[in-house]
Amino acid sequence: MAGFPYADRFEINRQLPEHGTPREEILAMLETMAKEEDATWETGKCSGTMYCGDHDHYRFLNEAFAKFAHVNVLQRDMCPSATKFEAEIIAMTLDLLHGEAIDGSEAGGLVTSGGSGSIAHAVLSYREYAAAERGVTRPNIVKPETAHPAFDKAAHLFGVEVRTAPVDPVSLRADVTWVDEHVDENTVCIIGSACNYGYGTIDPIEELAEVALAHGTGLHVDGCLGGWLLPFGQELGYDVPLFDFRVRGVTSISADTHKYGYALKGTSVIVFRDKAVRNAQYFFNTDWTGGKYCSPGMDGSRSGGLIAATWAAMVSLGRDGYRRYAEAIFATAAAMQAAVRSHAELRVLGSPTFLFSFTSDEFDIYHVNDFMRTRGWRFNGQQYPNAIHMAVTRPQTQPGLAESFAADLAQAVDYAREHKDETPASGAIYGGVAGGMTDEADSFIRMVMTDMLDSQSALPEG
Repeated sequence: MAGFPYADRFEINRQLPEHGTPREEILAMLETMAKEEDATWETGKCSGTMYCGDHDHYRFLNEAFAKFAHVNVLQRDMCPSATKFEAEIIAMTLDLLHGEAIDGSEAGGLVTSGGSGSIAHAVLSYREYAAAERGVTRPNIVKPETAHPAFDKAAHLFGVEVRTAPVDPVSLRADVTWVDEHVDENTVCIIGSACNYGYGTIDPIEELAEVALAHGTGLHVDGCLGGWLLPFGQELGYDVPLFDFRVRGVTSISADTHKYGYALKGTSVIVFRDKAVRNAQYFFNTDWTGGKYCSPGMDGSRSGGLIAATWAAMVSLGRDGYRRYAEAIFATAAAMQAAVRSHAELRVLGSPTFLFSFTSDEFDIYHVNDFMRTRGWRFNGQQYPNAIHMAVTRPQTQPGLAESFAADLAQAVDYAREHKDETPASGAIYGGVAGGMTDEADSFIRMVMTDMLDSQSALPEG
């Protein structure tokens, strides 16, 4: 089948095989795929995605995972270790985010399936808490335009209105005045990012907290990306503003352990200033014929392996390990940003941290992207305005990578200048669309994106 992965190299299973394939053949096939696919990020030229990149660390986590891979932590009487692991993961996350500053309430948390999972649990928790405590029946959240789309997804799923605040066009931080003016008695939560995915900028959390306190509503800080890195940036002396529980008014924070926590993919943590907010979304069914049922979050069965591996990652690295990696990441990000700023044709957007975005007022930045692709670089693209960003992770801290970035970028700028009157190959789906799209263009893009998603699980032909 044309376009079906590995169709020309490995047998396609269009139905369950009558006879099993020998394990050694399966493992050999998986080894081939894994090695070839790992090669795309091992160069250090891929933005984000692979946050650790240390195969020895992965082997260690896989060993920890394997010991509990078969365990369903729903049955805690059979696996008390899961309670130890999960409780300590939450406690260590609270410690990192200055839970010691919390007074007058008992903190709590949840281990979830990832950033979207943590965000969904936040929205659900605030909806349920506001309904129970304030009688809110038409809930809304107020979030900056730069906040992650997972908030929109969660609001869509849970019937919550989204009020989208603009951001300052220079700082790319939430417009606090707009937020204040659009919070009302039905607002269950305000959102701020530390930092946001698009630009790596941190919203004015202390100012948003004042708004939240004045209106008696929650403030969730989305630290899914930065929650396990920014605290160490603060310790190292970088200009990282307060965003954690030291800010009175911050009522919950999400932090992805599978990103800069260097755990396996599939875990995140959300911590609450007051566990009563978390408890509001607990699910109970006490009169089911199968017995009394309860679950702390949306998932029922969960992997004991992922929880064990996450705990193993955290306690094996310790503060000094995380701090050491953070030092290299922040230094590399600074060197890369300096390379961008050395070109008059390029402009860094906002005041970024370890993740930075840049554009050009002289030519379409996707020309730079086109050239950098030929050198193996893989950036993430943005729009309004067209821009590309680099989320610096451990693979970028390899010796010589920042220098390679600077050298390739210089040639990319020359290329973009020479081809500025042409249409770039990348980003063409929204290249040249400034400020908005027509309904027809939006429908077309949705159709293209639907086809893309369909292709990820398309059945083989035959």
